[in-house]
Amino acid sequence: MGKNPVIAVVTGTRAEFGLLLPVIKRIEAHAGLALSLIVTGAHLCESLGGTVKEIERAGVPIAKRIDILPDGERTKATEAAAVALREFSRYFSETKPDVVVVLGDRYEIFAATAAAAMCDIPVAHISGGETTEGAKDEFFRHCITKMSALHFASTDAYRKRIIQLGEQPENVYFAGSLGAENIKTLLVIPREELSREIGFDVSHDFLLCTYHPETLCGVSPKEGAAELLAALDAAGLPVLFTAANADDGGREINEAIRAYCEKRENARLVDSLGAVRYLSAMRYCKAVIGNSSSAIVESPTLKKPAVNIGERQTGRIKGENNIDCATERGAIAAAIKKAVSTEFQTSVENMESPYGRGGASEVIVGAIEERVCSLTTKKTFYDVDFEVK
Repeated sequence: MGKNPVIAVVTGTRAEFGLLLPVIKRIEAHAGLALSLIVTGAHLCESLGGTVKEIERAGVPIAKRIDILPDGERTKATEAAAVALREFSRYFSETKPDVVVVLGDRYEIFAATAAAAMCDIPVAHISGGETTEGAKDEFFRHCITKMSALHFASTDAYRKRIIQLGEQPENVYFAGSLGAENIKTLLVIPREELSREIGFDVSHDFLLCTYHPETLCGVSPKEGAAELLAALDAAGLPVLFTAANADDGGREINEAIRAYCEKRENARLVDSLGAVRYLSAMRYCKAVIGNSSSAIVESPTLKKPAVNIGERQTGRIKGENNIDCATERGAIAAAIKKAVSTEFQTSVENMESPYGRGGASEVIVGAIEERVCSLTTKKTFYDVDFEVK
């Protein structure tokens, strides 16, 4: 009897790992597949939370750690991507996994995917076909799609867009959102326990805020953070912040938020909550504020009002709970006021999420199991029959 096919899963951020966890657990438990978890990026950077500790606490064995941030959070994205391409190429050349699983659209995932493709290893990509016009993730995502052999979209509209990019329909699956699955399956931490764990009182109304750099919009991280913090002051509610990501400008945002919290008793910055604590906090908060994809993808399942600031997430499919606003303190304050109003809170109580109802990991791992032995990096372009305007 031959060895089980090796499925390598790459994770570089706390949010991505939380989404990937049901896939990782399902592969790990599968009698016919072997898991190889590769940890990289912000996970291995102490100044960005050192979130590899969350992976270790989850009890998932780590096959390889690839450090791509030699200067910590001060490392430029271009330098980190170059290191990632080199190191993933070396590792994939040595180990030759049967499939590499990646999620999303960050630069380190782009580099890992490019390395796998150049090593002739098929890639299974989760969450392709989406658009985020305000971030460089936009072009990373579509490049990852073209280098991948299997695709798992979170909505049917995104599936169609992947096919529009020339991918064969039989290789493109509508899986739904892993975030929606987590909400349905992860245990909720009681308010009192969560308050104790994070040092912030979640028993009263509060806002949950995550703000990342807008890398394609011309809004400086420092300027964007200043507008957001001024609006939060005007709102007058306690705020639980999670840290910005490792994109260029993330450090400046975190410094501004840290200084803001040091001067206020009702504001707290946590580098990383982890999936269970984050989703528990989202369940208890009055509204989600910022420009994180989680506010777009996860909050509709919880029917939680979400204020989406600026253009980072422009193009994503949004639920009825979403309120878009400009990166300007008056606009943000007005959006927050609307989000926490009784009228708006009531209006989203019966909404349906556009990202499905859970079960994505079963679709993903089932397709990988079925296709692993026949996958190849060679592809035929699929031409969509439509009239170009």
